[in-house]
Amino acid sequence: MGIDNTAGNEDNGRASEQAPSIRLLFSALLLVMLLAALDQTIVSTALPTIVGEFGGLENLSWVVTAYLLASTIVVPLYGKFGDLFGRKIVLQIAIVVFLLGSVLCGLAQNMTQLILMRALQGLGGGGLLVVTMAVVGDVIPPADRGRYQGLFGGVFGLATVIGPLIGGLLVQHFSWRWIFYINLPLGVFALSVIGAVFQSRVSRVKHQIDYLGAAYLASALTCIILFTSQGGTVMAWSDGQLWCILAFGLVSLGGFIYEERLASEPIIPLGLFRNRTFVLCSLIGFIIGMSLFGSVTFLPLYLQVVKDSTPSQAGMQLLPLMGGIMISSIVSGRLISKRGKYRIFPIIGTLCALAGMILLGTLTNSTPVHQLYLYISLLGLGLGMVMQVMILAAQNSVEPQHMGVATSSATLFRSIGGSIGVAVFGAIFTNVLHSRLAVLLPEGAQLPRSLGAAGVHHLPAALQQDYLQAFGGAIHSVYQIAAWVMVLACALTWLLKDVPLRQK
Repeated sequence: MGIDNTAGNEDNGRASEQAPSIRLLFSALLLVMLLAALDQTIVSTALPTIVGEFGGLENLSWVVTAYLLASTIVVPLYGKFGDLFGRKIVLQIAIVVFLLGSVLCGLAQNMTQLILMRALQGLGGGGLLVVTMAVVGDVIPPADRGRYQGLFGGVFGLATVIGPLIGGLLVQHFSWRWIFYINLPLGVFALSVIGAVFQSRVSRVKHQIDYLGAAYLASALTCIILFTSQGGTVMAWSDGQLWCILAFGLVSLGGFIYEERLASEPIIPLGLFRNRTFVLCSLIGFIIGMSLFGSVTFLPLYLQVVKDSTPSQAGMQLLPLMGGIMISSIVSGRLISKRGKYRIFPIIGTLCALAGMILLGTLTNSTPVHQLYLYISLLGLGLGMVMQVMILAAQNSVEPQHMGVATSSATLFRSIGGSIGVAVFGAIFTNVLHSRLAVLLPEGAQLPRSLGAAGVHHLPAALQQDYLQAFGGAIHSVYQIAAWVMVLACALTWLLKDVPLRQK
């Protein structure tokens, strides 16, 4: 008995010694996650100003899509690089690439340069997300991971709270370029903290990197997103080049699947798709990413153009959405750690998000702002109960040796959904806006170069009302379609089963 007690005391001592280092490490990881999440939200309130300076309304969605697409493509590669070279050095490189892209975005002189530099930024941003999640999977057992995943969701919520607000303040009082420069002090601080407290594991796993699979995936995603974003805007639906792009994308997708069957270490092992929980988590994550990024991107536009909000006011008016995400993510994470069950939260979450989307689909130019607050807070509460829970469920459903690839794959599908969602809903918005303007405005009417309120207010009074009516109708269509997409996610959550959370 004495020996047993001594051993127990030694274990308790080691645990108490490790606790401060784990907390310090986790604080550093939260900082890195904030760096990545902030850049996905801070840009939205600046889009009207950027388009006003550079033009290119038809390429508006690509300012967001380029970042999401690039980060999506590199997500599975960063997981392997972390195992091969150590997570610390890979995470530091990702931060440096992200900061370099941020500086170059701020120096961009036209829309093409900005889109290309956003892609460079995404190459670093994808690593921030997946390496951070992999480290949590290494050091935190699944039974306790819900609480930590909830905090990560809270960071996303915090980023979505302060991102539009900071973005609006910078655009209004300085320049839109500062939405990228602001990453520098935060990034440098993150690098210093990680260098001081992050002790990467010594053992490294030899990997064969599936570069051919990554090339096929990049080609397929790029072509599919080009098809969805350019069709009906830059290219007519009858244009043969547009359909050649889609055909090339489908061929690349077939090549990716074939390569994954042959590769010794595929980016996405096809055997994972025999795991029911993994498949459902991937599909739900894809739909959530598509709905979230595809629809929320247009809220600042609606607030600035229709409600005449300043960029900073538009950021403040998104607080209910972001607060909902943060609160429900933290609360659901703690309840999952306490109860050991997670299935009910995605069900409730998708129902809340669906209700929020349906209500947003009823927006008109005369809808009071306080009603909008109610609608978006409901949407945020729903999304917070789904996003991080899907990662936890995917990690818990596979064997420990496959946890890293399951994490990166589940993150990959959500990122793919976001990339496609921004492109699809951007194309829907642009097409509906142009078609409504063609009906409402007289032939030869001069449209504003900027999407901002200032450009709209320079229109004659009669044209201004017609433009706002068309703009509101386009937003209306985006959320109606997003609601139908969310119906599918809601149906899929009922097929999930509670798998007991592992203790190790």
